[in-house]
Amino acid sequence: MTNVIIVIGAGSIGQAIARRVSVGKHVLLADLRHENAEAAAKVLGDAGFEVSTATVDVSSRESVHALVETATAIGSVTGVIHAAGVSPSQASPTTILKVDLYGTALVLEEFGNMIAPGGAGVVIASQSGHRLPALTPDADKLLATTPADELLALPMLQPDQLKDSLHAYQLSKRGNSLRVMAEAVRWGKRGARVNTISPGIIITPLARDELTGPRGEGYRRMIQLSAAGRAGTPDEVGAVGALLMGPDGTFITGSDFLMDGGVTAAYWFGELAPK
Repeated sequence: MTNVIIVIGAGSIGQAIARRVSVGKHVLLADLRHENAEAAAKVLGDAGFEVSTATVDVSSRESVHALVETATAIGSVTGVIHAAGVSPSQASPTTILKVDLYGTALVLEEFGNMIAPGGAGVVIASQSGHRLPALTPDADKLLATTPADELLALPMLQPDQLKDSLHAYQLSKRGNSLRVMAEAVRWGKRGARVNTISPGIIITPLARDELTGPRGEGYRRMIQLSAAGRAGTPDEVGAVGALLMGPDGTFITGSDFLMDGGVTAAYWFGELAPK
């Protein structure tokens, strides 16, 4: 039977991980914009991968379920790479919660119902999730375990609590890592694993939007004052994704891997600390 790797969000990071884990497998590239999926498919196809494309809106259960049906019609889904999302400069708090928080919960729920034994998933979260102070244990549990379709009704996620896009993004990304930890329990019953990667500033088109947007100066300062002193590359995220989805990562599940060049360390204990 054909083994399928599903990539949701056909951008640079999703492609970089797919290149590392998809040799000899069928790659199904799904994106909200069909032209993005087709462009990524051409690059991967020209590099020798077997690829097909689909359109998906991760904020719609019907759309995500249709993607599950498309994937299972091709073969056995052994890998899920969820890299779709919107950034604080691109969207309102409401849209960020719907796409980044609820959309991730939907993907984990729907694909967790049919991931193959021995399969693995990776969700791309963000260093932003590490920028929030600790939440209460009750808040953590609500973000981790509230059924997906009830998630956006939580009092802590209402407009009077979340007034700006950055806060919504930070809470969504914290929620992603908590949700993956909880889902790892369920995926484990199927003999599958799932983890998050929380990248820092990785040079992608989305990052370029941020670096030239209203928060650009802050992002450039983050890079300058981090231990690495530079931004990251999609290939570096791909290397961690390959570890987590491959044979060397079989004891890792329910974990979050922060890879930000030391930005978070500088935020909590260095020169980026809030005054």
